[in-house]
Amino acid sequence: MADAIQLQKPRRHILLTGVPGIGKTTVCKKVCDKLESLNFECQGFYTEEVREDGQRVGFDVVTLDGGRAPLARVVDRDNPVAGRSYMVGRYNVLLQSFEQLALPSLAIKPSEATRVIVIDEIGKMELFSKIFMQTVKELLQHPKTTVFATIPVKANQFVEDICHRDDVIIYTVSKENRFRMINEVADAVKDSLEYFGT
Repeated sequence: MADAIQLQKPRRHILLTGVPGIGKTTVCKKVCDKLESLNFECQGFYTEEVREDGQRVGFDVVTLDGGRAPLARVVDRDNPVAGRSYMVGRYNVLLQSFEQLALPSLAIKPSEATRVIVIDEIGKMELFSKIFMQTVKELLQHPKTTVFATIPVKANQFVEDICHRDDVIIYTVSKENRFRMINEVADAVKDSLEYFGT
């Protein structure tokens, strides 16, 4: 029985979920740091709060190779944005800015070995982009990718469909486990890379 457990096929893609502000991005970044210390290559992006005078005014998309661009900004009630078609709450999503930086960070070259594709997150703001949605679908089907992504607790149908794939494992981040789980999640990604990269 022990041998059978050891030989069990790992899940290919790893997702983190949890309530907003619980620390999904922090866990994601620490897992990537650990993987890179073990010589596994990661590419992709994460999102980061932008604050001014202690107040959150928006979010930036930050690529793992150091690029940064605005993802969303708070709409000033006294200076509304014309033609606001991409809104999440009080945030205006800057779709072109997101696509120009985030999408190239997810591109896979045909000659590259299996690698980690980091997507933080597959959320409402990012999913305004139809190109991003198609890219995520293709990455999940690509033979040389392990997708490591964060998703919101309240998911739309697109994210629900991802969650129900049989090659996905989901970890829920909480205040109690967010630091303890880093090694476990990193091991899950590592197992996927080692199994599917052979």
